[in-house]
Amino acid sequence: MSQVPEDYDGPLVVMEHVDKHFGPVHVLNDVNLTVGKGEVVVVIGPSGSGKSTLCRTINRLEPIDSGEIRVAGQPLPAEGKELAMLRAEVGMVFQSFNLFAHKTILDNVTLGPRKVRKMPKAAAEIEAMTLLERVGITDQAGKLPAQLSGGQQQRAAIARALAMHPKLMLFDEPTSALDPEMINEVLDVMVDLARNDMTMIVVTHEMGFARRVADRVVFMSDGCLLEQAAPDEFFTNPQTDRAKDFLAKILKH
Repeated sequence: MSQVPEDYDGPLVVMEHVDKHFGPVHVLNDVNLTVGKGEVVVVIGPSGSGKSTLCRTINRLEPIDSGEIRVAGQPLPAEGKELAMLRAEVGMVFQSFNLFAHKTILDNVTLGPRKVRKMPKAAAEIEAMTLLERVGITDQAGKLPAQLSGGQQQRAAIARALAMHPKLMLFDEPTSALDPEMINEVLDVMVDLARNDMTMIVVTHEMGFARRVADRVVFMSDGCLLEQAAPDEFFTNPQTDRAKDFLAKILKH
């Protein structure tokens, strides 16, 4: 698969009849999902429902057992150079920040563009500083990850993903390892991305973010995609008992 063509106009992600097992556990059960360009899809559901696995199959961090996943109209490559090229187009931010501990924040952000995109060091650094300014941590550029707060590290991880000019951003519970006061600083960066038409699939427990930013909320339970709806519709009028039960538990606090 080559890079995503600039003029590609179809859905960015299509999952059709996707199944995945971990041993006897059916983690993804006949999942069908289409995500359009510029769309923000927020995936919610109880722990163990398959949300993170769904996210990780889209750039093949988890292989699937059956079904098909297409990114920008192309089937997901199995391995090798084509898969590396696809991953360069799909940014991923995890709950653990996955920064290189022995490299400065600036080096972390420039590494991908220099190694994968073959960008000259000076150009990569100029762009990296612009991205660090965008996420509000230019003053941390020369520090090592351990010298930053969790919220700052996660913002650095977002800047690192953006440095590759991804067509799609995957967020797998990006705030779940953070202290409460740091959560908003990361969510603010994500809100800004959404407002700038970044295509995003976000697995999160942050219902306020889902209400405010999502074009569509996807509710998962036991590996099945049970409901998809606009946020207002989903939160005020869930269709399944499972979703009603889930919302009753989380919204009463």
